[in-house]
Amino acid sequence: MTLHVRLSRPGALLVVGLLGPAAGNVSANDFPTVDRVLYVQECMRNHPGAHFEMVNKCACALDALAGQISFDDYVEMTTAVNASSIGGERGGTIRDSPPLQADIKRWRALQSGVEAGCFIAPVKAR
Repeated sequence: MTLHVRLSRPGALLVVGLLGPAAGNVSANDFPTVDRVLYVQECMRNHPGAHFEMVNKCACALDALAGQISFDDYVEMTTAVNASSIGGERGGTIRDSPPLQADIKRWRALQSGVEAGCFIAPVKAR
């Protein structure tokens, strides 16, 4: 079944005007969908709560984060954070690197800011 819609010229211009920026202007900090989903899932795992509420709060946090850093910076910072937990000598290389420590510190500050801005309660000590 084919649906045909006929728009007047002003209506067609409105549709093109609304779709134009979204369709042709991809942001440099646009995170891939899979990474967005993984971020939200991890956020929800780290901050248990009502499902619908936490989906929205964690999505809010990711959107705020994506508005502040590029995806490449996100990958670098999260890699440093995750690698810093590696035990032994290999993890020591990460923990002893001033540039990587700066990335980790920046990541934690960004996380804290976006979580507060999206009303996500801090993780309680276990």
